[in-house]
Amino acid sequence: MKYNRIFLSTLLVFILLTGIASAAKPIITAERTYFDINTGLYVLNGNVYIEVKNRTITAGQAKVNPATLEVWASGGITVKQRDIYFTGDSVYVYGTKDHAKIDGGVNLSRNNLSIGADSVDFNWRTRVAVFNGNVRVSEGGTNWTADSVSYNVDQNCFL
Repeated sequence: MKYNRIFLSTLLVFILLTGIASAAKPIITAERTYFDINTGLYVLNGNVYIEVKNRTITAGQAKVNPATLEVWASGGITVKQRDIYFTGDSVYVYGTKDHAKIDGGVNLSRNNLSIGADSVDFNWRTRVAVFNGNVRVSEGGTNWTADSVSYNVDQNCFL
């Protein structure tokens, strides 16, 4: 009786965990793809396309951890969700934490707004982008600069 409960509990946990993991399964394509069994990472080269949770990342090359949904990408990256469109040289996405760090000539463009900087930290949960280093903002014909700027993409306002 006790073993039946343990078995059923274990089976239930397994079913729940595999259901959760499959719900966030990424779509991954590239010209060359292989799975590195030593690191547990997909290694992608050439026209990389990654889609997770209605977010799209494109790059020249990338590594993806399918278990944690972490992405390391470089080579002219884009990160897009709806009308939010980031570009830069490289990105590190903390998939399970819904957080991305984009470096190198970062740009955000959306309707009537353009923000450029050395780097940006974007949190999909709070919907706040924190731009750092040589920040340049162009909004509705007005241009200004700053060292750091926080921008809420849902409220379309600077914090």
